[in-house]
Amino acid sequence: MKNIEELGDKIKKIIEPVINADGIELYDIEFNRMRGKGLLRVFIEKEGGVTIEDCGRISREIEAALDVEDPIPFSYVLEVSSPGLDRPLKKLEDFNKYSGKMVRVTTLEPVDNQTFFIGTIAKVENDEISILLPKNRQVIIPFKNITKARLEVEV
Repeated sequence: MKNIEELGDKIKKIIEPVINADGIELYDIEFNRMRGKGLLRVFIEKEGGVTIEDCGRISREIEAALDVEDPIPFSYVLEVSSPGLDRPLKKLEDFNKYSGKMVRVTTLEPVDNQTFFIGTIAKVENDEISILLPKNRQVIIPFKNITKARLEVEV
């Protein structure tokens, strides 16, 4: 049996061209297996936002492509959605894309004696993220030190 990561990579290679053909971008996929059944979550985005109709159409197109290729050797449920306003930031490119936005970051090792930060992404340079914190404090966090990051919903 293939491991879940390899299976996820194979699924991504199958569905990404299908999604891109509609002018929509694959943001991320999550694939989990529990009690013999799989859950495939596909997160999509596009300029101006993703609609319910986009999710339904892309879901049908992904189902058709996966039925042809049949990479998943057990039953699974497919969910297609937007990553949301508080989307996770998983790649360095995500930090670049959302520069100037509020972010919530957790680190593995402390930076300036703390492991949790809420601030604005000021700059991304040399695999480091510079975050502007309240009171004009700035912190530079190596990307490899980030364990979790997501956009903060600004009201």
